[in-house]
Amino acid sequence: MRYISTRGGVEPVGFADAVMMGLATDGGLLLPESIPQVDEATLKRWAGLSFQDLAREVMGPYVKGDISEAELRDLVERSYASFSHDQITPLVKAGSLNILELFHGPTAAFKDVALQFLGNLFELLLEKRDQRLNILGATSGDTGSAAIYGVRGQPRIDIFILHPYKRVSPIQERQMTTVLDENVHNIAIEGTFDDGQRIVKELFNDLAFKREYTLGAVNSINWARILAQIVYYFYAWGRISGGDVLQKATFSVPTGNFGDIFAGYMAMRMGLPVERLILATNRNDILSRFVKSGVYQAADVHATISPSMDIQVSSNFERYLYFLVGEDPSRVRELMGDMGEKGRIEISEAQRQEVARIFSAAAVSEEETKAQIHETHEASGYILDPHTAVGVRAARDFPNAICLATAHPAKFADAVRDAIGIEAEAPPSLRNLMEKETRCAVLKADRETIQEFMRETLKNTA
Repeated sequence: MRYISTRGGVEPVGFADAVMMGLATDGGLLLPESIPQVDEATLKRWAGLSFQDLAREVMGPYVKGDISEAELRDLVERSYASFSHDQITPLVKAGSLNILELFHGPTAAFKDVALQFLGNLFELLLEKRDQRLNILGATSGDTGSAAIYGVRGQPRIDIFILHPYKRVSPIQERQMTTVLDENVHNIAIEGTFDDGQRIVKELFNDLAFKREYTLGAVNSINWARILAQIVYYFYAWGRISGGDVLQKATFSVPTGNFGDIFAGYMAMRMGLPVERLILATNRNDILSRFVKSGVYQAADVHATISPSMDIQVSSNFERYLYFLVGEDPSRVRELMGDMGEKGRIEISEAQRQEVARIFSAAAVSEEETKAQIHETHEASGYILDPHTAVGVRAARDFPNAICLATAHPAKFADAVRDAIGIEAEAPPSLRNLMEKETRCAVLKADRETIQEFMRETLKNTA
């Protein structure tokens, strides 16, 4: 399988090179040159597979030529051995709701599904190439800790994670800053997640710096993140359909960066029977506004009780845009140029109707989020975290929707307590975090400051 850039300025590369490149060198995002197709017989067979067996089947065509079957088997087994549930991403009932629990990994967030795999994949590729890697990423809450746990202690990797100072939950902050391994470097920036994401993209686009320091990406700009997330859409469909290929599924996805829902879109393009993809946002509603109006335009970032979604510029949106404009990289370059110069992208009415054919969208307020946590607990005893509550609320008109539960409710104790008067019991991985020693640098949210910090840190650790 070869990979190309959404902007057309990169010669096709193999899977391993795509993973190591992260952001394409022309500023675009990498995508497979062709999308593997899944026929009905294969769908029926996949419906009965374990998560691990399904992961190997889904990923196999995408890694072909770079990762052997034996290597893929080992990667999958090691990556999901750290999960506390034997089904990895179980589909559970909460009253009448279908909840796909994605939080049984070591940091109790859906990012573990991809980042445990990516951490092991980096280790394999670096060993093969006898190389080192410096990972650079920005997080709105959960990506950072999941990435850190994926690569902590690895001798060939240093990881630098930027998070917005005082704009993540206390537990999210501690999950990152209490990891004291020498290869882990936490940076709290005096700004928003969008500032952090901008800095990361600027540093990746500084090709001389990227080459000198061998930068790698763990944000969902890295194709391997999307690939690992495709798996649980097929897994959930298999559990709800029993392999009946005539039964389509609707998925409700709380999203800020468009990565998780884009994985669902890719699963649909592969042949998964999907009725609708519900795009659920909080007050930071650039994506829901786009679905409804055809205009993609950033606004101010607002702090909410679902902080992992406090994003305006969604880094994976460009991948979907590539397909929406007929896989035309010149048109993608033009539209992304508009975004850079004018701060907005506007698509045609025909394209807007194509978006609406697949996606529904809703922006959920703080009050509605709290109300949904309360209503679900009253009806079933099940406790939603505020991000999952946004997805459940957005799916109110779709009673059979599969709602993706993206984090354990104990990670957002204040919001849950405010909604229902009690806290969710914390899993073992989240206990005693507030008593542990921390290490973190608080820095200005500008490229030069972060660049200098990385230079000094790597000079001292070399």
